[in-house]
Amino acid sequence: MINIYNEILFRPLFNLMVYLQGVIPGGDLGLTIIILTVIIRIMFIPLSLKTIKSQQSLKELSPKIEEIKAKFKNDTAAQSAATMKLYKDNNINPLAGCLPLLIQIPILIALYQVFIKGISEESLALLYSFISAPDMIKHNFLGLFDVTMNSRLLTLIAGGMQFIQSRQSMALQSDSGSNKELASFSRQMLYFFPIMIIVIGWNLPAGLILYWITTTVFSVFEQSYIKRRK
Repeated sequence: MINIYNEILFRPLFNLMVYLQGVIPGGDLGLTIIILTVIIRIMFIPLSLKTIKSQQSLKELSPKIEEIKAKFKNDTAAQSAATMKLYKDNNINPLAGCLPLLIQIPILIALYQVFIKGISEESLALLYSFISAPDMIKHNFLGLFDVTMNSRLLTLIAGGMQFIQSRQSMALQSDSGSNKELASFSRQMLYFFPIMIIVIGWNLPAGLILYWITTTVFSVFEQSYIKRRK
């Protein structure tokens, strides 16, 4: 199973990273990480939009679901049956929004592992025959720092970007009339999640923090696009 995972996900992503570093001027590994992350996130856009559409459909049915809960508050079996009938009548699969997320998870894990492993003499054995090994392995980012070492400043930036993204998510949920429980949970995560990112990332390599900042910034722009489409 591990070999299948490596061949289908890890190895292709690793080869793509090496290829990108070979074509980027100066072989900047930091820029390579940013570009590769953006490429993967762009590939995920249709899945993200599908998830949002599914969530929006469920939110539109929220008033009717609340009516069913009130009508059958003492009969959970009848409540479940009526809810499922409501979904069927409106051609909605309540699990449809979960599938795109489940597809993304193993790919994001593989991408994360590619950045952990990095480009080393040992990992270059995983290259395909048509991918050339870089002449030099450079671990810099714009000449500012080594992406294999930790960067406390970059970690603080990652925490700040996570706070911005969390606030944006909370505003979107408020605009779409999401339930009170979800809104309450979002408020709790508004400060907890950025602090957790800083604590976890404090001693992690800067390359992984670059990945997190890039995917967070991408999420901010993606959510802005979704909000404009409403």
